[in-house]
Amino acid sequence: MHVATVKRGYVSKSGQERVYLTHLLRRTFREGGKVKHETLANLSALPDEQIELLRRSLKGETFVATDEAAAVVRSLPHGHVAAVMAQARALGLPALLGPAGRERDIALALIVSRVVYPRTKLSTLSWWADTTVGADLGVTDTSTDQVYAAMDWLLTRQDRIEAKLARRHLTGETNPQRMALFDLSSSWMEGRHCPLAVRGYSRDGKKGKAQIEYGLLTDPAGRPVAVRVFPGNTGDPTAFIEAVRVVRDTFGLRQMVMVGDRGMITSARIDRLRELPAEDDFGWLTCLRAPQIAALAADGGPLQMSLFDQQDLAEIYHPDYPDERLIACRNPALATERARKRADLLDATEALLAPIVAAVAEGRLSGAAAIGLRVGKIIDKYKMGKHLEVTITDTTLAVTRREAAIDAEAALDGIYVIRTSVAAERLDSAGVVTAYKNLSHVERDWRSIKVDDLELRPIHHRLEERVKAHVLICMLAAYLVWHLRRAWAPLTYTDEEPPTPENPVSAAQRSTTAARKASRRRDEHNQPVRSFRNLLDHLATLTRNDIRHGPPTSATVVPTLTIPTPTQRRAFELLGTPVPLTLT
Repeated sequence: MHVATVKRGYVSKSGQERVYLTHLLRRTFREGGKVKHETLANLSALPDEQIELLRRSLKGETFVATDEAAAVVRSLPHGHVAAVMAQARALGLPALLGPAGRERDIALALIVSRVVYPRTKLSTLSWWADTTVGADLGVTDTSTDQVYAAMDWLLTRQDRIEAKLARRHLTGETNPQRMALFDLSSSWMEGRHCPLAVRGYSRDGKKGKAQIEYGLLTDPAGRPVAVRVFPGNTGDPTAFIEAVRVVRDTFGLRQMVMVGDRGMITSARIDRLRELPAEDDFGWLTCLRAPQIAALAADGGPLQMSLFDQQDLAEIYHPDYPDERLIACRNPALATERARKRADLLDATEALLAPIVAAVAEGRLSGAAAIGLRVGKIIDKYKMGKHLEVTITDTTLAVTRREAAIDAEAALDGIYVIRTSVAAERLDSAGVVTAYKNLSHVERDWRSIKVDDLELRPIHHRLEERVKAHVLICMLAAYLVWHLRRAWAPLTYTDEEPPTPENPVSAAQRSTTAARKASRRRDEHNQPVRSFRNLLDHLATLTRNDIRHGPPTSATVVPTLTIPTPTQRRAFELLGTPVPLTLT
């Protein structure tokens, strides 16, 4: 039996050709040595799909029901964790953490999860089963106690991990100037039982919360190398001395230039550096505070406005800073912004004081003590009390601006002075300015760790060791993010080749390519450009599907990836790896 298709056609009187197809079910047999055909049915009324199916069936093909042919048993998000794991392996992160074992697998899963899904540990545990992380790393059934044990194990290896990172990024050809950047930040704590949780100056604006402090050590490009956790009331100078001790004693580095902001590397800390043994060569690069700059600009001082007539930076000397170089810089854009901000804050402060002045004038508020108490609560809210002259009696209140003080401060708007012990033959003046401005890379790291990518805060752990382990996990995740952002710059809004400014004092500018990407939201290949977080979300749509072939009783299950989109394929190409089927 077979399906025969008979084609008939004719041309109408109008010249139009018409074709008719007739599909017949026929039986073919021989009779008396001749081949004969018997028509069993006319199939022309059936849909073309059914006719084709019958034709193939009569030719010997076997068909099964749709639900018995193939079924997707389970589909798990895979692309995002596969990409992060590929980057981790390219950086040698698994071996960096320690020898293979259960603790290392859990610690690695925690770090990868912090990049992809930054949540609490309990939320992360349930999330593992919903991605390929759980099955491929064998952490699906991990208990809370096992997670904490892995965190404790990771913390015991912190010094060894960071020492390897320091040798990789703070020495050799990767860092010829042997510079290390250090900065301190804070995050608030949930709970009341952690010994590190203390009230202090909150950089997050959480004044009613206990907090911890943590200092981040990076290379000049902002690549995280080490982190240290301190009680919440630790000052910048104390943290800086600990950073020096870690670099010198833990990492064994005897030649290093420490770069920090003006509150970090104070004159007292510089004296501590000078007290180090002669075989140690620890330099510094920081900025002077405002009173120190004002002293240099006083009558007869080396800092005069005429220095900036032809250029925006000048190297000066002063006996108060022996064996140091002072590079004075003036940024006109910064000067304009500071003048605007000061005027706005003065206006805001006077607006807060105006109701009190009116109350005194109308007799609704009297008594010098009562008036002073009201004024004292708000006069320095915007740090402008130094520019206001307040005169109080029992019946009067007068608030006037200290114009001389305002003018003196305005004269130094946009001016900053960098101090360093690095010799001129090792680093010229422009290089000193660039090195100090590299602290902006650490600020980028803080945004990544605390806000944009890793969500370190708030911290829920109550044991000191667990808090330190949590911060260490976030630092190692930031190390991954730093490299991922670099690798995926063509797919994101990151400036791939920011122009090098001719004047190091001027503000950084975006390249033409980056500006075009931002405006068009597409790259040069007309592919969509995404933020880093949105790119990870897009990669998550690349799933791994367990497909069962055959009837439901069949045990043949084949893991199969969805077809990658052009962006997903490009993301893995930029990491130098094909899309992997598994994480291991």
